[in-house]
Amino acid sequence: MRGGNTMRVNVDGVKIERRPSPSSAWLRGQLRNIAPFATLLALVAFFGIASPSFATLDNFGNILTQVSVTAIIAVGLTFVILCAEIDLSIASIANAAGIVVAYFTLQESYVHIANVPLPGWAAIILALLVCAGLGLVNAFGLTVIGIPSFIMTLAMMQIGAGICALLVRGQIAYAVPDLVATLGAGSIFGVRWLIIVAALTLIVAHLVLTYTRFGRYVYMVGGNREAAEYSGVNVKLVLSAVMVISAVCSGMAGMLGVAHFGSAQQNEFDTYLLDAIAAVVVGGTSLFGGRGGIGNTIIGLFVLGVLNNGLDHVNIDSFLKILIRGLILLAALVINVYAQRLRSAGAN
Repeated sequence: MRGGNTMRVNVDGVKIERRPSPSSAWLRGQLRNIAPFATLLALVAFFGIASPSFATLDNFGNILTQVSVTAIIAVGLTFVILCAEIDLSIASIANAAGIVVAYFTLQESYVHIANVPLPGWAAIILALLVCAGLGLVNAFGLTVIGIPSFIMTLAMMQIGAGICALLVRGQIAYAVPDLVATLGAGSIFGVRWLIIVAALTLIVAHLVLTYTRFGRYVYMVGGNREAAEYSGVNVKLVLSAVMVISAVCSGMAGMLGVAHFGSAQQNEFDTYLLDAIAAVVVGGTSLFGGRGGIGNTIIGLFVLGVLNNGLDHVNIDSFLKILIRGLILLAALVINVYAQRLRSAGAN
């Protein structure tokens, strides 16, 4: 029979208590963190052996560039998932931000969009305000009306898509403000600004979650919402804040992504929804809230980046590539749920 971390067995009528060793208990507690890192090492070793062109400094730079847009989106999503919520509107808001900033930028004559040109700084601020407004709508639905975040953000996904369709009507815009163009497509000393912005976003988010009162509140709300309320934490305010943070991060990624890809069009970032969720979950942040953080998200980003890049280097069929990514995500979900069960068993 089991009682907490103690196992009692009968041997010739004598009860013997066995407690798991400290190393075993630590290993079970760190399963969610160890598994993604071990997966990353295995992928790097495999692709390094399978393709000589994979293990090069230039290719490492390619991987960093490829995951940068996802990283910025995943930062905001990490805050949401740490609170045991979900945001399905991140890709749609990224699309909306990219299109809004292009809509308010002067386009070439061959672009058939009846847009409203504004100064570059005004277009950027307006796009970020739109994203923050969409995040506030998500927050209002979640905390005031009581709509589950899954349903609320699913509706916002359609709202964002509608904004994109209304502004560009199926057309493609190309021009963006100079600052956005520089940060999204430029470089300094051979390093892309996009990588620098993604790294700074990750660092700031890590510092906020680790060293600020708000960060502690995020973990408290995700770990035990009732206990957080009894402790005096304004749970609704924390949930509202993380929804706005998620929307603004998505908006930043959308604007920089438009500059990076060279165009603003509908559905441009749709695939980033799964990528961002996968990065957070594969990295080991708990879907049940309260466990994980930016460090886990970084590991998850590298797992996805190495996997996608490595499969291209070994010439895997593109359809098989999608299947492999799905299997990796499924494995991460299984580990996530299993780790939660081990944690609950230990707590009991």
